[in-house]
Amino acid sequence: MKTADIFKKKTVFSLEVFPPKPDANESVIYDTLEQLSDIRPDFISVTYGAGGGKNGSRTIKIASDIVSKYNTTSVAHLPCINLTKKQAAEILDSIKSSGIENVLALRGDIPNDTEVSGDFSHADELVTFIRENYDFNIVAACYPEVHPESNSAVDDIKNLKNKVECGVDHLITQLFLDNRHFYNFRENTQLAGINVPIEAGIMPVTNKKQIERMVKLCGVELPNKFIRVLERYENDPVALRDAGIAYAVDQITDLVTEGADGIHLYTMNNPYIAHRIYDAVQSLI
Repeated sequence: MKTADIFKKKTVFSLEVFPPKPDANESVIYDTLEQLSDIRPDFISVTYGAGGGKNGSRTIKIASDIVSKYNTTSVAHLPCINLTKKQAAEILDSIKSSGIENVLALRGDIPNDTEVSGDFSHADELVTFIRENYDFNIVAACYPEVHPESNSAVDDIKNLKNKVECGVDHLITQLFLDNRHFYNFRENTQLAGINVPIEAGIMPVTNKKQIERMVKLCGVELPNKFIRVLERYENDPVALRDAGIAYAVDQITDLVTEGADGIHLYTMNNPYIAHRIYDAVQSLI
């Protein structure tokens, strides 16, 4: 099923998983999927290799197995940085032949230690390439707190509108910890005439290193409420995990109440946390 069609029926609840590293046992991800299957998400997205590495073949296999073994819609991530059009076509042909109908078109992180090459500079170019050559449902990313490389919030919305007009069917946000950013962003997209479903990406923060990494990579603002949680529980891993779960549940409850199109839960391949959150919000979605 194409994800855009699911939004016509209900508030969507979806999950994200990532493949194991190349030197790890592949059975680990299937143990995770088996445990997540009880949630019966509307779809599961699969990132392009652990840490954005060259592990795309596992992404396609896992996304295909989600469809065939778990009877669940899947989305295969595809970052385009350093890809030629020929390479992109080969990957997309493989995704299509594997029975996957949905692609998350991304630029991807620019590597620090190598020169950027390939035929794509930004995700909108990949979206255009896919739309012109394939019949995939195209998902794309967006940033409620503004893309780190954008000059301003206005420019960010303009760039997003262009990307959507190139052929995007559905958007998933980067994580955020203050729902006000999402509501302001949603209002700005509506004013700009962006009319595709926007799914709120939620990552339950369960350890201090994870928080530090998010702030560094994504520029995520830590609201005062969350800072107080961190200060109180940072030296108690179990308490911080439980507080992080509770914080995510509060975010999701508020978002669904305020009419968010859907919730995309970044599971970090942790079924325990995903189940705790789903059990708390399932009556809302």
